Amino acid sequence: MGETITRTTTAKLMKKAFLKALQSNDYRTLEEFLLQKQVDVDTVFEVEDENLLLASYKQGYWLPSYKLQHSWATGLHLSVMYGHLESLRVLLKHKATINCRPNGKAAIHIACEIANLDCVKILCSHGAKTNCYSLSGLAPLHFCTTKLSVPCAQQLIWKGADVNIRTNNQDEETPLHTVARCGIPEMVAFYVQQGAVVDSSNAHRETPLACAAYWALNGREQTYSTDHHLICRMLLDYHADVNSRDEDFRTPLHKAAWNCDHVLLDMLLEAGAEANLMDDNGCAPLQYVLKVTGVRPSGQPDLCYRLLLNHGAARIYPPQFHKVLQACCSYPRAVEVIVNSYEHINSTAKWRTAIPDEVLETYLDFYESLFEACANTPRSLKHLARCAIRRILFHTCHKVIPSLLIPDTLKKYLLLEPEGIIY
Repeated sequence: MGETITRTTTAKLMKKAFLKALQSNDYRTLEEFLLQKQVDVDTVFEVEDENLLLASYKQGYWLPSYKLQHSWATGLHLSVMYGHLESLRVLLKHKATINCRPNGKAAIHIACEIANLDCVKILCSHGAKTNCYSLSGLAPLHFCTTKLSVPCAQQLIWKGADVNIRTNNQDEETPLHTVARCGIPEMVAFYVQQGAVVDSSNAHRETPLACAAYWALNGREQTYSTDHHLICRMLLDYHADVNSRDEDFRTPLHKAAWNCDHVLLDMLLEAGAEANLMDDNGCAPLQYVLKVTGVRPSGQPDLCYRLLLNHGAARIYPPQFHKVLQACCSYPRAVEVIVNSYEHINSTAKWRTAIPDEVLETYLDFYESLFEACANTPRSLKHLARCAIRRILFHTCHKVIPSLLIPDTLKKYLLLEPEGIIY
């Protein structure tokens, strides 16, 4: 009995010393332990892992909080996590199991996640599987999610990774979807060059263009990403389908409208996006802008409405115009653009109740002009002429009007640029 206790205690001490050597990159001590066979090269340790760098779990499973603070890992995983190349080489020399996943991830997944190119190269040269899945269904390429990981992705593909591999989970996302969502233009260019399918669909029937369009807005910071805009431009140049539709029949234009992203709206419309395609709830992109006008502090809703209307977007049904005021009353420029798209529209009692008193007081001159222009009298002859020209040009307003031989002020007037007051 005493001998058994002594042996167990010795094994624990050896394991503790082995872990200490791994953490300090004391590869000579590791070599000594392994040569004397005092510790198994694939010994599994329980270590702190608050950032889930070592662990991967299946989607949809609930886990207690303590599970998310610690992970199991072999020396191979720890050497990669710490970037200890000398220790990594010693372990591989002693035949460490290169593709084992004690807590759902192989070492190659960790190397890609921390963007350590040297580790990726070493692991690949020792037979790491470039298309293996983590427990959550991600391949190594799906862990390449930052600009620093571009060289890792290149190395993986050069070593045989499938550039069109899909996640083995409910999203079925390709690496191109991943980098479009994360906003890495360099990776988009490389993947397409290596044969990535530009219009591949994930499980939700979203294309990479749709992903980039949606994630162009940082929801927390409410700022727009120029990298995502660049990716959309690149994908369009690669002939991505600008009118692709996801499982809810939303196009990339719907997603840009939801973000109130006038830069992207302009880009997509110029590339041939149809302004009147409806989602499965019967909403066109203009209705999407209307829904979010009040919650996009960095957006310019008046520009979004102008772009859509100048590309032939259907106007709001006049009896529902009070909903425009409910959504846009604090943005008089947006209200002006929409009002001026009608030859004439009559105000109703609902209009006044849709505008809070404090907003009315803040923009009193504008709203007085609105109610006066929308009384039971015709609009000005100049406005009626504008509407007649726009009706003839319809969805080509954006293209034809800038080419007319008329003063710039008239061009702006025809294209609904707001003036601050309604005549």
